[in-house]
Amino acid sequence: MTARPPSGQHPSDEGPGHPPAATTGPAVPGVPPTFRPGHTGPRPQPERRAERPDPEDAPGRAPSPRKDPASAESAGIKPAPHRESPDSAAATANQQEAADRGRPGREARVSYGAPPVPRAPRADQARHDESDGAAEPSRVAGRPVAGGGGQADEVYDEHGVRPAPALGDEERRRLLTGAHHAPHDLLGAHPVRGGVLFHCLRPYARSVTVAAAGLRARLRAEGDGLFSGVLPLREIPEYRLLVTYEDAELELHDPYRFLPTLGELDLHLIGEGRHEELWRALGAHPMTHQGVSGTRFTVWAPNALGVRLTGDFTYWDGTALPMRSLGGSGVWELFLPGVGEGALYKFEITRPDGGHSLRADPMARRTECPPATASVVHASHHRWGDDAWLARREGGHVHELPFSVYEVHLPSWRPGLTYRQLAEQLPAYVKDLGFTHVELMPVAEHPFGGSWGYQVTGFYAPTARLGTPDDFKYLVDALHQAGIGVLVDWVPAHFPKDAWALAEFDGRPLYEPADPLRAAHPDWGTLEFDYGRTEVRNFLVANAVYWCEEFHIDGLRVDAVASMLYLDYSREPGQWTPNAHGGRENLDAVAFLQEMNATVYRRCPGVITIAEESTAWDGVTRATHHVGPSGFGGLGFGLKWNMGWMHDSLAYLAHEPVHRAYHHHEMTFSMVYAYSENYVLPISHDEVVHGKRALVSKMPGDWWQQRANHRAYLGFMWAHPGKQLLFMGQEFAQGAEWSEAHGPDWWLLDPSYSAEPDHRGVRDLVRDLNQVYAATPALWQRDTDPEGFSWIEGDAREDNVFAFLRFDADGSPLLAISNFSPVVRQDYRIGTPEAVPVWREVLNTDDGRYGGSGVANAEPLKAEPTGWHGRPASILPVLPPLATIWLRPA
Repeated sequence: MTARPPSGQHPSDEGPGHPPAATTGPAVPGVPPTFRPGHTGPRPQPERRAERPDPEDAPGRAPSPRKDPASAESAGIKPAPHRESPDSAAATANQQEAADRGRPGREARVSYGAPPVPRAPRADQARHDESDGAAEPSRVAGRPVAGGGGQADEVYDEHGVRPAPALGDEERRRLLTGAHHAPHDLLGAHPVRGGVLFHCLRPYARSVTVAAAGLRARLRAEGDGLFSGVLPLREIPEYRLLVTYEDAELELHDPYRFLPTLGELDLHLIGEGRHEELWRALGAHPMTHQGVSGTRFTVWAPNALGVRLTGDFTYWDGTALPMRSLGGSGVWELFLPGVGEGALYKFEITRPDGGHSLRADPMARRTECPPATASVVHASHHRWGDDAWLARREGGHVHELPFSVYEVHLPSWRPGLTYRQLAEQLPAYVKDLGFTHVELMPVAEHPFGGSWGYQVTGFYAPTARLGTPDDFKYLVDALHQAGIGVLVDWVPAHFPKDAWALAEFDGRPLYEPADPLRAAHPDWGTLEFDYGRTEVRNFLVANAVYWCEEFHIDGLRVDAVASMLYLDYSREPGQWTPNAHGGRENLDAVAFLQEMNATVYRRCPGVITIAEESTAWDGVTRATHHVGPSGFGGLGFGLKWNMGWMHDSLAYLAHEPVHRAYHHHEMTFSMVYAYSENYVLPISHDEVVHGKRALVSKMPGDWWQQRANHRAYLGFMWAHPGKQLLFMGQEFAQGAEWSEAHGPDWWLLDPSYSAEPDHRGVRDLVRDLNQVYAATPALWQRDTDPEGFSWIEGDAREDNVFAFLRFDADGSPLLAISNFSPVVRQDYRIGTPEAVPVWREVLNTDDGRYGGSGVANAEPLKAEPTGWHGRPASILPVLPPLATIWLRPA
């Protein structure tokens, strides 16, 4: 997979701040005046004041047109030129429009950067423009004062500022190159001997002024965007910065005056890999901190020399916003005042080798629309209306309830629809067909649409292709209110190598194993996760909880479990490293899956986890504390896809009926192991792409026989023990393979199409299958109990006939008979339980309404006292050609 280009980035919509204040004016009691040139007298000491006047009302200050920042355009200032993200080209206007689709209006927010202009020369090489009114930094009158001393002969400039101690060369270099782990130690305001030291990093600024109640003091320029000075104050005031650029002045809070926003408990849990709500600690979170609105940015990058924040609020220049390291946790943090929802951002990582890379936030809860790659500050405003659904879900046990699933690829189900538009159509369609659940192919953000979402870069963000995270919540809410559960495909097995995402995130292998033999996935050109690292395991476990709690998801279908469990998966000898015991099992992956399942089931009552696991691994759906013959505890999944049943049954159906007698066992073998796990019977997207052909096209014979086989197979599938899953388009016998580019062939259901009745008939059958299934507890109540199933005829290979009974908890049966030969079998004797005197046909896939020949058992079938198939009684139904019939006690 190749890296995807991010979008063009956007200049800030913030405008100039207040005009510069006059440098002279009447004194305010308790506040030092700005000093005149040559002033060398004793430093006045400020008084404590119970109430400080607003800076706008300070004497000597020119009146300001407003108190809150506004956009540059509204103030008549020419906006900055459009500037792209440093790592790639801009997205098209249409792509940006898609990224903004449904986005809440952005708050007015400050700008922490300026359009690129020629950088001012260092202070010791040039003077400021005389119109600035600032003293030449390299020529301060009087003797320099080292260490912030309080000598009486210290010299103040006309702005009441004395020189700050010079930064050491190494400190300066680390700060300016983004390699400093503690920028808050240098920047912001700090008490020093004789006053308060202010240090500010504002690239491209012409001047920086400290503004407090009644105080305006311009800092001295040190070059490279650094400004500093010592003010004769007893304590650090509540101050703001007035930053003047070439054509604008901004008033803003200094990010480096704020305390850390993460507490010791959060950091401890992150370090232990036990933070089950990791998304609340890391990432970007709009909040109010120390009485100021802004956004907290946090990222885990333990190998980084430094991390800087960049975004549209800095014109994608991160120089001004280095983040601080929070001890040994590996977490970097910065609270940025004035930046809120909708802001675009990334992290600029300084790698251990000194290089830099621009990275999207691994914990971003919203992203730009691909191919743009920036993260987006997000806060949810959705108000849920599914309380009744959640309460009902918690009280049920999915293994003993109806569970038929319609699998959907959202971007192509109805191409062009947004989440909210899908919410108007998808619930109604699924409810009409009677499915109990939808399963959504991965909705987490991914750069390449052709991966169908299975190569994820934004694990915490629903794809922006269809709208915002709140729009996705709206869709889930609508499905719940229609009585439909929502399952989501979840992909913790691997991730792509895109240079702006997780691969070597902080300059070294972090989310992936350091051993390249274990890191590279041989099949998909991706990287596997390092399940042995506590923080990585925490990232994934918390992600599973996140989808269930934040989006009310009812179940996670975990993709590619087999590739996680085996170290030698798709690898030849010498291409894999054995585990500590010399085996092929990935012990770290086993521990991760057990922890994930245990955590989800503990925190999210009623949620089901489903494994796509294609091997005979023992105990996939066994409890984690129950150790099996292999010596492992169960993985703890609720259900497992029955890949064996799917492969065997489709192989049987692919043969001409005359040859099926030689493959009869392929339809019966599944019952040998049917109760070894809790199964789902999947006819998924994987079976109708890449040359495998659509379900109806797998069937032999002419068009009538293909559809008849298709219908008979669905009837057999819905009656077989296990839950059902059917991919979109197969419910109306679409003949072409699925393509994510155009989705299902809905035109087949257009009444103007001559063959429309053929396709509509299959869809009508699916509706009836679901309705009768839901009304027949024998088909689902004892799905995991061997006593809920009994063969009647499992060896009629010459006839291509299968017959079996299903029982509910009270013993009431359903009799399913499938005839996979193209001939009508009259009076075909079937043994039955003695307790049922009369049977009635409740479903027949050969019904004329479905496109069949109409052969049916119209009258009730009376049991005869003739023993057959080891049963005390028997009936003589007619078996339609290539059909399945269901019979219930009359």
